[in-house]
Amino acid sequence: MATGLSYFKEVYDVVPGWVQKMHDYRPAALDHYTSLRSDIMQDGALSRKEKDILLVGMNAARLYERSMIYHTKGALDYGATLSELAEYLIVPYLYNGNGALKTGVKSLEYALSLKDRDYTPLAEGEYTTEELMSHMIGLLGNEDSAFAQQVLNLIREGEEQEVESFILSEAVVAQKLKHILMTGIYITELKGKQAGEWMEKARECGATEEELADTGFICLLTAGIPAWFEASDSLTEIKG
Repeated sequence: MATGLSYFKEVYDVVPGWVQKMHDYRPAALDHYTSLRSDIMQDGALSRKEKDILLVGMNAARLYERSMIYHTKGALDYGATLSELAEYLIVPYLYNGNGALKTGVKSLEYALSLKDRDYTPLAEGEYTTEELMSHMIGLLGNEDSAFAQQVLNLIREGEEQEVESFILSEAVVAQKLKHILMTGIYITELKGKQAGEWMEKARECGATEEELADTGFICLLTAGIPAWFEASDSLTEIKG
């Protein structure tokens, strides 16, 4: 099996159709992409697990289910817990509301299927924020759902500012990583000004320039080279 095909077979257990077609039409391009992806996704300032689970959250925010699902498997393979996954999937609510939550539920359901756990999938239709959060809590079952439950309580109380403050607070997932996720969401959406503002907030929470650069690189993988343009504008230039 060609290098690119074998790499993605190892990552996903199967060769995705888009990978096979890239190989069929331009195998050298697949080899170059595979090399780039392999380099970016290895442990660095951000761990491999953090990179995958951040990409889960970014893609939930922009309602891109396909990439979200691929990285859900990667996150679990590298040790993410269901409680961590749920918390990363709640943060995008701050960007894209119920659409992000509804997309994120599919990540959590897929994670349960990978663990061979029974669950009741969310039926098609429109849902309130309370209904989506309640479904997510139900999916967690015996896993730690305290964070999600408190978010639901605050939503029921109508405390919008409290909801945002709590979602971004230190819990199962570090506050720093939540701000990095928000940075990545704006980078992937090519909103450089807002990305820069969140990057500064992430720095205030302890994010290093290397971690922010890693964020830019993983955004490049999921949203293309324009995402790196937006990220690089707010990164500190290294003087030679």
